[in-house]
Amino acid sequence: MGELRCNESMSRHTSWRVGGTAKRFFKPDTVEELATFLAQLPPEEPIVWVGLGSNLLVRDGGIDGAVICTSGVLGKLALLESDLIRAEAGVPCAKLARFSVRFGLAGGEFLIGIPGTVGGALAMNAGAFGGETWPIVEMVETIDRQGRRYLRTPEEYQIGYRTVTGPEDEWFLAAHFRLRIAREDGLARTRALLEKRNETQPTGQASCGSVFRNPEGDHAGRLIEACGLKGYSMGGAVVSEKHANFIINSGTATAADIEGLIQLVMRRVEEEQGVKLVPEVHIVGDAAPIGEK
Repeated sequence: MGELRCNESMSRHTSWRVGGTAKRFFKPDTVEELATFLAQLPPEEPIVWVGLGSNLLVRDGGIDGAVICTSGVLGKLALLESDLIRAEAGVPCAKLARFSVRFGLAGGEFLIGIPGTVGGALAMNAGAFGGETWPIVEMVETIDRQGRRYLRTPEEYQIGYRTVTGPEDEWFLAAHFRLRIAREDGLARTRALLEKRNETQPTGQASCGSVFRNPEGDHAGRLIEACGLKGYSMGGAVVSEKHANFIINSGTATAADIEGLIQLVMRRVEEEQGVKLVPEVHIVGDAAPIGEK
């Protein structure tokens, strides 16, 4: 039944390559196996969902609960109608973007710039290049702690900038994306967006993507750079020289280094720029005991 590991190091499953161990780590082979696993968990046990591990910081003390990994398992993509795509939660956003372009559809090209999976994009209304996830969502498929499945519409959620609130203790299994028939060359557009991303962001390095939400009418990267924090480091964590809204693991960082640098950046920006930055990254787990790393 799927793959269940105990005391699994989360540094293997996060794009920052840091994090303590998870009490249970489960990769289901099927939705039915996932439903059975969820139903058997103690009702009080915390659950953390992981796709590609971007936008996630797992503290060094690890997760005293269950981690469910969708990457590589909930990966089905299908064209349901001429302009409607169904994508499961484990599908990388970039793969969905390429799939839509291949079928002559427009409106999903921005997904090429999101370094996570469909499940994560749904959970936080991820966006890039001026586009956001939920405006193209027609329906979502979810599952609860008892393994029951639901079909829900966007009207059942409160959706904002990088925030999504919906039924408690339900998680996304898949989404149906309504796009439009393209009049332009979508392949050329996705290539141009990828080139722009590679020029402006530290791709190929261990980061989580953007660390902070952009304040209304401004950019977090600009505010951080204005404080002179590009290149600033704490332990093995470094504010990227290429884009100040990225924190890089230079190779020796702990989760505590990264979280400490996040807090320092927030303090400095508030003190010097008068803006309170809000982290976009999801921080989970327990801090390591004092004296341990």
